[in-house]
Amino acid sequence: MNHMGEQQAVTILGATGTIGVNTLDVLSRHTDDYSVFSLTANRNVDKLLEQCKQYQPTYAVMQDAAAAKQLEAALKSAGSNTTVKSGVAGLEYVSSCAGVDVVMAAIVGAAGLLPTLAAAKAGKRILLANKESLVMSGQVLIDAVKDNHATLLPIDSEHNAMFQCLPIKETDGNYSPADADYPSLGVDKILLTASGGPFRKLPLEQLDDVTSEQAVKHPNWVMGQKISIDSATMMNKGLELIEACWLFNISPEQIQVVLHPESIIHSMVSYVDGSVLAQLGNPDMRTPIANALAWPKRIAAGVEPLDIFQVAQLNFETPDFKRFPCLKLAYNAYAAGGTSTAILNAANEVAVEAFLNKQIRFTDIAKTIAHALSNTAAHPADDLDVILQDDAAAREIACSYITKISL
Repeated sequence: MNHMGEQQAVTILGATGTIGVNTLDVLSRHTDDYSVFSLTANRNVDKLLEQCKQYQPTYAVMQDAAAAKQLEAALKSAGSNTTVKSGVAGLEYVSSCAGVDVVMAAIVGAAGLLPTLAAAKAGKRILLANKESLVMSGQVLIDAVKDNHATLLPIDSEHNAMFQCLPIKETDGNYSPADADYPSLGVDKILLTASGGPFRKLPLEQLDDVTSEQAVKHPNWVMGQKISIDSATMMNKGLELIEACWLFNISPEQIQVVLHPESIIHSMVSYVDGSVLAQLGNPDMRTPIANALAWPKRIAAGVEPLDIFQVAQLNFETPDFKRFPCLKLAYNAYAAGGTSTAILNAANEVAVEAFLNKQIRFTDIAKTIAHALSNTAAHPADDLDVILQDDAAAREIACSYITKISL
């Protein structure tokens, strides 16, 4: 693996998504320091083809086998030397290959788990944008990071903000934020901020009738459809709560969720002496990407500086579990332990897809998740096969429930 100061080879898992596109933007500003080793996508052949032509990676991977054949033919016609691989095996290969230094884990959902684990087992520097990896298999992933001397750094804006505000010292070797004992370092609690999404003020009786088109219109961030729906239900914050517990080795009782509609403060850390440190910035994912990519150094990200005079004021509210039942379900799933959080995540993925396909109402998302949690047996989450089995069982139960209630 390269040492800092030499050019770093980067694999981007989920290159055609929002995080992937922003990562490429940051990398393109620092071509002397970073090269693109591999780009991956699910089925978006046209966009990955365009990216391959521009960045000329050694490898390109399509999760979908038919899409991989299309991409391979198109790259061959274009005279490209990029080698195309497919499926989970392809993703794991470009995540663990000896030529890779940094892996941006940005595949949405459970599909990102196995390649992220492969990167951890290969001792890579992992930039974690795929929160589901920790939600599904927190102990398994954290153990893989520690056992193989990998580095795990958060990309979610909130967790990256925590990372910047926590008392984390530079180390010469590999690093995971979970290695620190934060209470002994004076940390009292973490304040996890949330925008509240597009329906923060909508009368509760109108939530039944909101459309997927309304739900994906986040007031502050430009994100993919799935994460936008999760933001509207605040399941995204529930998943982030679980992720934070694993990332920083803290309990839910040490995390307070705070509604902050401006999305300027990305999270805060409260200390025992009364100090509260906050990380502020414009809502632009290139900031946490650049921070984790270059850590412990700082590099330009192309982000507009924050104009505090234009912001003028910052507001904070307590979240309402009646409005955001998914947040409460996430707390309950973490408290239940074992594979309950994997069941939560699986049911949510199925429910969000059904809502986007107009099969169920917005408020049915939480009902579907609650049904799956009540009807799927949870087990200890120390074995990957067991985690994946419970994930599959929860999806089946959620699908059956959706069939009964579908519009």
